[in-house]
Formats: sequence, structure tokens, C-alpha cells
Amino acid sequence: MQPSSISVWETGTARQLSAVLAAIVSTQTMQNFLRDVMTEKEIIEISSRLEAARMLQQGKKYTEIIEKTKLSSRTIARISYWMQNGEGGYEAALKIVHAHHGHIPPDRAGQ
Repeated sequence: MQPSSISVWETGTARQLSAVLAAIVSTQTMQNFLRDVMTEKEIIEISSRLEAARMLQQGKKYTEIIEKTKLSSRTIARISYWMQNGEGGYEAALKIVHAHHGHIPPDRAGQ
């Protein structure tokens, strides 16, 4: 792990956040929580980053990704960097997207 990624998780509040996100099993509950803690702009930004990662994985060109997501080329370059050198978060998220063929069911299994 890279030092910067370790330090963010050393705080109890950051660990609490990740535990809460992992424990929420209802898509509606997750949407409600994210809407309460994030602005619409933040939700769109993070959603666009996941879409950019999906498109990068498919080998799409930056110009196409920029057009669809409205992200800057710098942000797309950072996403590409983290996909190759990060903690595997994008890879894990994209496996979920691909397992559901782009459609995540309303509630996760187990509820």
C-alpha cells in the first residue's frame, strides 16, 4: 500500500465510513445516504469517474471519455493511473458492474 492511502484509514471516522458503506445492502438506502452526505455535483463527479474507469478498461479514447463524462483529461489520466497503481478499488467496482452487465439489482444479495 502507498503511505497516503494508509494514513486516510488510520482515523476511526474514516474506518467507520467504509464500514457503513460496506454494510448498506439496499440500493435505495445507499442512494439516500449518499444524497444526504454529498452534493448532487459530488455524486455526478464520482459516478462519472466510475464510468470513465469502465470506458478506460474497454480501451476507449480520452476524447470519447471526455465527451461522455465531461471529466477533464487530467482527471481521466489520474483515474488511469489509479487503475494501474492503486489499491484495486476500481477493478473491484468494475467487476461488480460487469457481473451485473451494467445493471445493479435494486437490493444486493443477502437481504
